[in-house]
Amino acid sequence: MKLLLVEDDAALAAEICRMLRAAHCALDHAVNGEDAQHLGETGTYDAVILDLGLPKRDGLSVLQAWRSAGLTLPVLVLTARDGWSDKVAGFKAGADDFLVKPFRAEELVIRLRALVRRAAAHGVARVTCGPLTYEAGLGSFERDGLPLKLTGLEWRVLSCLILRKDAVVPRAQLIERVYDGDADVDSNSVEVIITRLRRKIAPARIEGVRGLGYQLLPGGPA
Repeated sequence: MKLLLVEDDAALAAEICRMLRAAHCALDHAVNGEDAQHLGETGTYDAVILDLGLPKRDGLSVLQAWRSAGLTLPVLVLTARDGWSDKVAGFKAGADDFLVKPFRAEELVIRLRALVRRAAAHGVARVTCGPLTYEAGLGSFERDGLPLKLTGLEWRVLSCLILRKDAVVPRAQLIERVYDGDADVDSNSVEVIITRLRRKIAPARIEGVRGLGYQLLPGGPA
């Protein structure tokens, strides 16, 4: 999953980032409402984790702006407020779920996966490419019906490719997906990951398109 975390508490944000990256998620992080609104409107995310108490612009107004702009991505609201009236206001603004602070890490991951799974039910819940099957809601891969073991970086590359299997995915987009937009990474490291994936997914294959990027193909001769 590619997630947008909107949280101005540095310690909490660092803990959430650590936990979600361990769960094979890629993250962008905003610390105020203005940046959050911009990222939500210009980025591509599977879900958003949104705090309500933000500087510059509060979370509810950010959420209302997203919904007014037609953005339908799932939004999980983090809040220290446990009152029913606050939740009603959040749901009216377009929230999909609430999680009250403090919370367990496992619950955040479970709730996010449930949100993405429900969103996938209205779109593409399962994607296949040759022997590969990707369950979008669960974030799991199978090869010939058996679970496919992947590292976190391998998972990020393969999920990006299979969700865009009919198109060539630019190298820069893969780097952003894998390394959370870190511009200083060595782009050759993506090729290393792809080399490992090619061994794991055969007869499906990843084909490099010179000067453009990579495309996932179901199999057969190169």
